[in-house]
Amino acid sequence: MTTAQTQELDVQPTPLALLLLGREADPRSERGVECPGDLPAPSDPDLVERARAAKEKLGSKVFVLGHHYQRDEVIQFADVTGDSFKLAREAAARPEAEYIVFCGVHFMAESADILTSDDQKVVLPDLAAGCSMADMATAEQVAECWDVLTEAGIAEQVVPVSYMNSSADIKAFTGKHGGTICTSSNAKRALDWAFEQGEPRQNKVLFLPDQHLGRNTAVRDMGMSLDDCVVYNPHKPNGGLTADELRAAKMILWRGHCSVHGRFSLDSVNDVRERIPGVNVLVHPECKHEVVAAADYVGSTEYIIKALEAAPAGSKWAIGTELNLVRRLANRFAPEGKEIVFLDKTVCFCSTMNRIDLPHLVWALESLAEGNLVNRIEVDQETEAFAKLALERMLALP
Repeated sequence: MTTAQTQELDVQPTPLALLLLGREADPRSERGVECPGDLPAPSDPDLVERARAAKEKLGSKVFVLGHHYQRDEVIQFADVTGDSFKLAREAAARPEAEYIVFCGVHFMAESADILTSDDQKVVLPDLAAGCSMADMATAEQVAECWDVLTEAGIAEQVVPVSYMNSSADIKAFTGKHGGTICTSSNAKRALDWAFEQGEPRQNKVLFLPDQHLGRNTAVRDMGMSLDDCVVYNPHKPNGGLTADELRAAKMILWRGHCSVHGRFSLDSVNDVRERIPGVNVLVHPECKHEVVAAADYVGSTEYIIKALEAAPAGSKWAIGTELNLVRRLANRFAPEGKEIVFLDKTVCFCSTMNRIDLPHLVWALESLAEGNLVNRIEVDQETEAFAKLALERMLALP
């Protein structure tokens, strides 16, 4: 059907269709919208020089953060690289920087805005750089879940623990209900803290939004059984659980996952062991439980990097995490004779993280250099206050 025929029929696209096309925004979702302004052509041979010139013109007024999963073309302009929480803290430690350009995804930029001063402005080069995992738990869904827990008579026993990879709304919910935030490296400490609150041995945890990190931490690191965990599905009545199942559970896991780490399978592990005798399998705890159980080593992004730094020359590694990082590590450690391969045979980039490309970064930097503030990420005061409370509880963990 042609555009003219569509207009004659007065067919109007639905809000959901516009959202999926990137032409509308859901303010309570991690999905983004088209960026205003004209981007440089991705084939422009001068992009690197333009980025360098704009950054130099801004000087100390700008601080560029680059997440480990970013493309090399973007990482080269980062003042600091790291995981999401490290970068947010680095931003807060640079009060002299008027602009924080966050080369990551939306929830990361929100965390940076929460932790930085009101005078600092956080910029996301492409507003469409969201996070599918963070999208899997909306404020409305979590509020409904709390009502279900209340009706089951257990809400007072439940302590929410939310992964850093969540929206500001979910972090605020967590802070408002006495919970804390965790990262993939301190999830056990956060869960230990949560179970120590209130009456001993009576607490339960609502873990948001990544079921795999919650399950792996509870079972692998804390000695719980799989039977101690139930999965709350926000798309089913009462989460698909009975009141008795909720009462019996220690860990109530939100039905969410990382679209990158969720792709790795037990077959991936078995296959790489056949192809590369003596290989060490190292995976992120966002992977499925059976993958984590079959791996030799499990840890956060920072753990993965440090493990490879300490690995002996000539060792072989299959890494289960985002492909940009794996390739970067493979190139970095190749001169030391370390063989590093991607765990799966199929390409597995983080598609939303890859939205931050060199044209978007150049556009953002040049706009700021010309005095035009673009793509600012700003969390409202009430949400910020409760989200910051949850983050501060994490910072106070022993």
